[in-house]
Amino acid sequence: MVAGRYLRARRKEAFISVIASLTMVGVAIGVATLIVVMSVMNGFRAELLTKILGLNGHFTAFPIERQFTDYKETVEALQQVDGVKFAVYFVEGQVLASARNSSTGVTVRGMDEANIKKLSLLYNAAEQGGWDQWDTSKGVAIGYRLAQTLGLSLGDQVQIINPNGAMTPFGSTPQIRSYPVNVIFNLGMVEFDSFFMYMPIEPAQDFFKMYEDVLKPGQAPLDPLATDEEIDAAYQRVAQATAVEIFIDDPDNVTVMRERLQSDPNTRPLVMTDWQQRNETFFSALQVERVVMFTILSMIILVAAFNIISSLIMLVKDKSSDIAVLRTMGATRGAIMRIFSITGTTIGFIGTFAGLVLGLVVAANAETLRAFVSNTLGVAIFPPEVFFLSSLPSKTDPIEVTVVVCLALGLSFLATLYPAWRAAQYDPVEALRYE
Repeated sequence: MVAGRYLRARRKEAFISVIASLTMVGVAIGVATLIVVMSVMNGFRAELLTKILGLNGHFTAFPIERQFTDYKETVEALQQVDGVKFAVYFVEGQVLASARNSSTGVTVRGMDEANIKKLSLLYNAAEQGGWDQWDTSKGVAIGYRLAQTLGLSLGDQVQIINPNGAMTPFGSTPQIRSYPVNVIFNLGMVEFDSFFMYMPIEPAQDFFKMYEDVLKPGQAPLDPLATDEEIDAAYQRVAQATAVEIFIDDPDNVTVMRERLQSDPNTRPLVMTDWQQRNETFFSALQVERVVMFTILSMIILVAAFNIISSLIMLVKDKSSDIAVLRTMGATRGAIMRIFSITGTTIGFIGTFAGLVLGLVVAANAETLRAFVSNTLGVAIFPPEVFFLSSLPSKTDPIEVTVVVCLALGLSFLATLYPAWRAAQYDPVEALRYE
């Protein structure tokens, strides 16, 4: 009751009440800022992880010991391993894409329609065109940002140049071919939308010369003087793949799955790299950034806690005669401490609750608010070219929110101890001497 009366302002105590109100606002801003920033960073990590692992497998397996001509059998064997969701094979190479006097380096990945359907993120990202009849289309699929860079639309021809072309007496000549654009996709990640191009696997194998000429079964070795017709009749062309992407049920269980995949007797020898190895530096930097941001923003709450100390000290000075009267009426030192501890903790509690509500509301509408502020000010906030994503993601973690709330309440309570202890040490005689 007494603590509640001290929180309510009277005319002569209006200044102290204003200080207490500003302290509540400071705590609320600190809590809300911490919740919003941590939610955005969680969303940023989760969205990047979803995009990266939506196209690139949890494991990438490369062949060793012999040419990768048995890629279909290898995929079938890998998919039988316990814990493997699915696997896809592909052909990949680096080329120069050119159109309308513009050119840029891109990664071309050859995949058939059945494997593209397994990658639901890519399959559902087609904005223009579609994947129907993909294997026989002899066209390509490009990201919408790459289409903007090259000035391409659906049906236009894109020229791709492979520096490792046919061998001549004068050296290697570049291989240049044109393909129609059959699909324009939008994955929402700048890297994939700007630098990836897909084509059916057979044209990709032909373009990158991913094949091997081997003698037909039962065919005896030819005489060195055999004619071209005899050579063509004796040899058959066997296609190859570059690697296999393996998707597992639990992306965090890479250590156990690596041992399981490499020890499986039905699969050929493969060299595997997992997604954690490929993105170790990137995600480690994100984790360090989260910790640093949490520590720095916690200082806002700490500053607000110091404001609680200053406002309570002023309140104790103003209420010195009240404290003396209470002590002469029989109030113990513990009772005095509880009065001022409750007063300060209430300030922190109200501020924390207000910050919690504000932070959750802002975090839930982060992208809407970003778009509104960006359109109002005419300034690009969270530009996709820098942050890789086309929208501002947000993912609130209940555990982190609980930690933030507990931190704010804990600091608010600790901030009340010294002023409350000082109030409990007041001597009633000295306090009332000049009253």
